[in-house]
Formats: sequence, structure tokens, C-alpha cells
Amino acid sequence: MTGGSSMVRIGAVMLRHLYILRSSWPRLLELAYWPFVQMVLWGFMTLFLVRTSSWFAEAVGVLISAVLLWDILFRANLGVALTFMEEIWARNLGHLYVSPLRPWEHLAAMMSLSLIRTLISVLPAALLALPFYGVWVFDLGLPLLGFFIGLMVFGWSIGLFVASLVLRFGQGAESLAWVGIFALAPLSGIYYPIDVLPGWLQPVAWALPSSHVFEGMRSVLLGDGFRPDLLAASMALNGVYLILAGAWFLITLRIARVRGLLLQQGE
Repeated sequence: MTGGSSMVRIGAVMLRHLYILRSSWPRLLELAYWPFVQMVLWGFMTLFLVRTSSWFAEAVGVLISAVLLWDILFRANLGVALTFMEEIWARNLGHLYVSPLRPWEHLAAMMSLSLIRTLISVLPAALLALPFYGVWVFDLGLPLLGFFIGLMVFGWSIGLFVASLVLRFGQGAESLAWVGIFALAPLSGIYYPIDVLPGWLQPVAWALPSSHVFEGMRSVLLGDGFRPDLLAASMALNGVYLILAGAWFLITLRIARVRGLLLQQGE
């Protein structure tokens, strides 16, 4: 009975945001617009490099696939952080937590909405990459599912951490939803191998789940085969980060409720 009630409450939170998406075509357009623009810009740059580099001609799909996978991580982070911040902007956060909604149910709803937002964002760009550039990211095969899950979970962890900071420090911390994820981009090895980084920085990069995912992607696309060790390392790190981020969010939320900060959130 409790499980059924939880699903109803999680579904109610998701339904509110899905109604917002459905009634706002600019929001839906924005979700699909940026991945498409990135794919177009980097795709045409790739075609130029193909004409001037024999090595790049052999790895034509690597850059475009990296762009698409990077956007999974970016959108997963924003899907959680923006869903939480929209409640603040609407001054609805206090109302949510005087309802029977439990904190973990709110977390489940935010992560589920993040998944939906990410699919809406990435799928159109992934499908258009084939007629535009002859790149079919689904050629990665079954490993693509593992890469997708790894990047989604890491994005959720970052989004929960950002939501915790916004809850604790107010809307001045909102920019971290964009700044934080881009700060990790140079260390994730999105467009280049980790061994390009200085030696002292490589252990930091290997501590990120995203680094293992992008190294695994390159291994598959460049003909070196699937690396299960990289995927396993990514999943293990993701488990640690998601537990830490979720715990930090719940602790911050508890403090905010005790101090009455939920009712003070807003523009």
C-alpha cells in the first residue's frame, strides 16, 4: 500500500512538470535545439578535419559521438537541477513539503523527469547525425546502453549537488547548474584521451565516471573493442557519487525544513 502511494506521489510531481513541458513549446524547442546545434557545428568541423587529416578520416564518428554522449551528461544534470529550481521559481517548494510527498519520492521524480528531458534532447540530434554526416551512434551497440546509464547517473549526482547548494545558499548558486558541469568537461576526456592531460591531473580525471565512459566509447569506435573494466569502474564510481549526492541533498533539505528556509525560497 505504501509503495503504491509513493508511486502516486512520484507520478504527481512528474505530471506537474510534464504538463508544463506540454503547454510550453519554447521549453520543448530548447530541449532539442542545443544538442542539434552542437551536433551541426561539431559535425561540419569534423568534415573539414576529415579532408585535411588521414587519421581523422578513420575516426570520423568519434567527435560527433562524443558530442552526443556529452550532451547526455549535460542534460541529465540540468534535468535534475532545473526541475528543482522550477519549484523555487514558482514558489512551490514549501507547498510540496507540507504535502505527504517524501523527500526520496521527490528525488525519484526529479531523476525520472531528467531521463525524459534527456531523451527529448538527445534523440533528435542522434537521429539527424545519420543523414547529415553518415554517423550512426547506435553502431556502438549494447555498450551504448551502459555508456548512457553511466552518464545519466553521474549527471543526476551533479544535479543533486547543485540543487543542495541552491537550497542552502539561495538563487545566487543557480549558475552552478551550468558552471559546474563545464568545469568537469576538460577532465572527462570528451574529445581526447586522458593520457593527454598532465600526469598529476590524470588521477583526478580517472576519479570521474565520465572519463571511463568516454575512454570506453573511443575504444569501441576506434576498433579496440569494448572495455568492460572501464564500464565497471564508471558504475562503481557512480554508485558512490549518487549515494553521497543523495545523502547531501536529504541532509540539506532537513536543515532547510528545520530553519524554515523552504518558505523563504523564491525570486
